[in-house]
Amino acid sequence: MTGRQGPALSRRSLIGAGLGISAAGIAAAGSGQALAAGSDAAAGSDGAGPLSAPARGRAFLAAAMDAYPGHGSIRLAQSYTDQAGLFSTAFTYDNALAILAHLAARRPQSLTRATALGDALLYAQSHDPAYDDGRLRQAYNVGPYTFYDGSVQPDGFVRADGTANVGTQFGFTGTAVGDMAWAGIALSALARRTGAGRFLAGAVRIGEWIERTGRTDEPLGGYKFGVDGANQRLPFTSTEHNTDLVCLFGRLARLTGDRVWLERRGRAEAFVKRMWEPAGGFFYTGTNDGVTVNKSPVPEDTQTWTHLALGSRTGGYARSLDWAAAELAVRDHAGRTNSTVPAGQSYEGVTFSSASLVANEDAPIAEGQPKPDRNGVWFEGTAHLALAVRDRGKRGAEARARRLIASIEQAQDLLGGGQTVGGKALPERAGVVSASSPLDTGFGFGYYPYRHTGATAWYLMAAARFNPLRA
Repeated sequence: MTGRQGPALSRRSLIGAGLGISAAGIAAAGSGQALAAGSDAAAGSDGAGPLSAPARGRAFLAAAMDAYPGHGSIRLAQSYTDQAGLFSTAFTYDNALAILAHLAARRPQSLTRATALGDALLYAQSHDPAYDDGRLRQAYNVGPYTFYDGSVQPDGFVRADGTANVGTQFGFTGTAVGDMAWAGIALSALARRTGAGRFLAGAVRIGEWIERTGRTDEPLGGYKFGVDGANQRLPFTSTEHNTDLVCLFGRLARLTGDRVWLERRGRAEAFVKRMWEPAGGFFYTGTNDGVTVNKSPVPEDTQTWTHLALGSRTGGYARSLDWAAAELAVRDHAGRTNSTVPAGQSYEGVTFSSASLVANEDAPIAEGQPKPDRNGVWFEGTAHLALAVRDRGKRGAEARARRLIASIEQAQDLLGGGQTVGGKALPERAGVVSASSPLDTGFGFGYYPYRHTGATAWYLMAAARFNPLRA
């Protein structure tokens, strides 16, 4: 990166970058240009006085979507604030979450934004520079910037030749089954809310691409990880990805009436259940070879998303929530090693994985990055947990969920101040940072205290009690 600090890669950024990783849990438009960031915020204020925490979260999503007004009305939302070093990168996963968070708000202006983001995903699907097979890439550029090596990226989301602006500078050119599944979930949710056939058609194209590309007859079954930037199939099979497919394929079965999606849902669900560890009460991350279960690290999302997708009130699988709440619990404050939390503040929640708790605090997470805090709170995962424990409804669940959400809302109030999107100041106290302090995921990348579309979207869904994985 020509001597400058490189980017803090998202968990959803790794396929195209060609990093060696274990399976699973990397498991990571249309009209409405005139909607300014402030319009969602003002509409969420419910009258005079300070904006509510959810209204400020929606204001951040709006600002991330409207950061480049001179580059066309078809647009996606920038995933991270500029300070993360990823410039105008818009991850497909984060934008799918933004759609779902807007739908959770059940406000007319939020539906307008969700529809615009859905149309942008459809545009990317039908205007890929190399493929016409229904795929979406890991990420796109949505505004101009000068890369670390001095090369200029001049375009918005739609390039001068009409193609979608794939994130080639960072190598975000692969296609992950999990990212595709989340995009399909978002499009199917739009289809259900709006009745627009184009969204269901896009979701079906995604499902068919996954079936063609991901289906495997290896002993553990399920659906493989996806393809890299060279269109080479990746060998991993992810619990997280197959959990996503339980929802997507179930949705497609309901919306299309075609029972073939039920068979595909069953295949994905069978893989997920093979990853269950009954002695410990948790789900493993997946497999690297289709034969042997990868038993370490154990990530948070395979514990919470499985509950949200399977509705596992019976059968013992809901114990995974107790495992995550107990085994991945962290509390971050200024006294912790490598913490960046200001003095006098404290945050509680969960970290990314079992490996995060034993990270080497004497070495940088990656070249050019800071050293990790073993107690850094991963706010996206903390929102997963809050939503899932509420959904289960066990005694004490509501109090636990409220504590976790209060920690996230405090982070929105106090962390990530002064950050920008597209060089522009954000609405005050708007947007949730990825992590309270730098944390090492154990999967070859970290999370950092930058305001993040994905973390904010999960917070909004948790606050609204909106389960995006219910088929």
